[in-house]
Amino acid sequence: MEHIHLCKKCLLLEAGNRAAYQSVKDCINDISDELKTDKMLYDRRLALCGACDSLIAGMCLLCGCYVEMRAAYKDKSCPDPNNRKW
Repeated sequence: MEHIHLCKKCLLLEAGNRAAYQSVKDCINDISDELKTDKMLYDRRLALCGACDSLIAGMCLLCGCYVEMRAAYKDKSCPDPNNRKW
């Protein structure tokens, strides 16, 4: 069994959850180009999520999503209604 630790301010792969990371990565690869953010915007969004206190082991505590997945969609935004990061 893979060891997963709750890493504050870590994305999935950094948190050691390789299986979940691969699953999310596969889903992101299946998003059509019309719906997906470009690489530069995606990386910027992930950097902002990585500095957020609501991130634990790749998951946003505000909405329950994997931030890598949410950041990949053009039409998504930070779920914090009081302090949107992106």
